Order: sequence, then C-alpha cells, then structure tokens
Amino acid sequence: MRVFLTGGTGLIGRALIRGLIERGDEAVCITRDRRRALSRLPRPVEILEGDPAAEGAWQDALADCDAVINLAGEPLAAGRWTSRRKQQFRRSRLETTRRVVDAVHAHPRVRTLLSGSAVGYYAEGGREPLYEEREAGGDFLGRLAHEWEGCALEAASGDTRVVLLRTGVVLARDGDALARLTMPYRFGLGGPLGDPRAFFPWIHRSDMVRATLHLLDHEGISGPVNMVVPDPPTQQEFAQALGRVLGKPSAFRMPAFLLRLALGEMADMMLCSCRAVPKVLRANGFSFKHHDLEAALIDLLR
Repeated sequence: MRVFLTGGTGLIGRALIRGLIERGDEAVCITRDRRRALSRLPRPVEILEGDPAAEGAWQDALADCDAVINLAGEPLAAGRWTSRRKQQFRRSRLETTRRVVDAVHAHPRVRTLLSGSAVGYYAEGGREPLYEEREAGGDFLGRLAHEWEGCALEAASGDTRVVLLRTGVVLARDGDALARLTMPYRFGLGGPLGDPRAFFPWIHRSDMVRATLHLLDHEGISGPVNMVVPDPPTQQEFAQALGRVLGKPSAFRMPAFLLRLALGEMADMMLCSCRAVPKVLRANGFSFKHHDLEAALIDLLR
C-alpha cells in the first residue's frame, strides 16, 4: 500500500511512518522543512516539501497513493491560547484538511482517508462513558474538532471512506505530554490536576500506531473512532500510578484555579473529565497491548 501523510514529522507521524515501512508499505510525507524531515524520519520515505495548508504541486502526489493519513495541526499545549494562536490552530487543521480533501476528489485512486481529531470533541463528560455517537461539546475544542471532522467528511463517497481519529493524550518516551506530566513529581509536587475524580483518556504511542494501521486495513470501518485505552483512569489513579513508577509522592493536588491562572483557557483541556471509550476499535477486533496504566508507564519511563 502507498500512503500519503501530513504531520509525518510529529510524535505520532514519525512512529507511524516507521510502522508502515516495517510492514512493507510505502510512505510519502509532505513537510515545510525537508532538511528537518530527513533528519527525523526513517528510510525509505519519500519527502515532498510544501505547505499542506495551501494549494500546490504536492496535491498531485495523491494520484498514485492508496490512502491518506492526515495528522497535521499546530500543537495545542505549547502556551496560552491567544486569539492569534486559536487562529493558527484552526488554519493548520481546517485549511490542511480542505486541501487534502480537494486532492482526494481529484485523484479517485485514494480509497481511504484517516483524518486527525481529538477526544476534546466531547468536552466535559463527568463520569458518563463517551462513545463515538456522542455529540460535540460547545467549548472551543469541541467546536474546533467538529469543524475539523466536518472538513474531512467532505471526502467521503462511494469510492472513499473517511475515518476520524479522536485521539486522547498520547504517551511516548520522547513526547511533550509525558515530560510535562512527570515534571512536578521531580520536585515532590506530583498529584492529580484539578478534580481527582475527573477521567484521563490516554493511549500508548505504540497502540496508537497499531490502531491506526488496523483502521487502515479494515475497509468496513468509517466515521469517528476513539483512540484511547478501554478503561481510562481518574486523575487520582493516574497520579498514584505515576508516583509509584517514579518513586515520588503523588499527594499534591493542583487546584483548578491555579492551573487556569497559569495557563488561561488552555487549562480547560487538562481539567476536563473525558471518559472516552474505544467502542469501535473493540467491536472490530483490535486488542490493546498497553492497556494497563502502570505497566505502560514502566515501559515508557524505566
């Protein structure tokens, strides 16, 4: 299979390209910085330089591709959400997806589009399990994810299926999320963020890659798919497991108002209780290798 990727130099994209190549697929990646991509991506991968949020010759590369995996998007957890940064979040996701959809329409060989999304689609869910049929939340992340998915779904036709990857917090040894989560523990200030009863939807990067390849191969799956472990822990459970693995205390609870004071609106992404459940993955035979939180943290941190 020949697969075209946006966002291929990111945390998920790099591992996914490696997974594709290891199983014998061909990978084509568009990037704004070819030199950086050459230093980060495994071989052999075909690298095209261009802006995926703008029309360009790169769109013609889809003519000989069987599938597209669209992961491009400005990172959400890299500072306060100013009005300018929110515009960047939207442009990097919506404009890229629109350009990808235009290329898919122009090149009917593409049979599958896997397009990024996030469990932020659901907004606050309390203790209620959140399955894929749940409607979108009304906060900024919910509206953004809803628009993002809507753009991707415009590619759906009798010839092309669209799968929406509603991803939780991806934990990886070299990932920013795990680095930020472990930092307070190194100063003896580890513990739950906000409400200790709030749910924390996560997935090991290895399972994220395996699940994405599973969706790529199973042509009967389309629509939204929750990319999270089957039994997400609460903030309290996550903090205790992380403390045990690091050998550090986990009794310090970061109050919600302090997070909001430090991070502004971005704090809502960290404080939201999201008990997302991977109903579609489980119904279609996917088996998680890293569903046990403490074992996953040991794998990543030791």
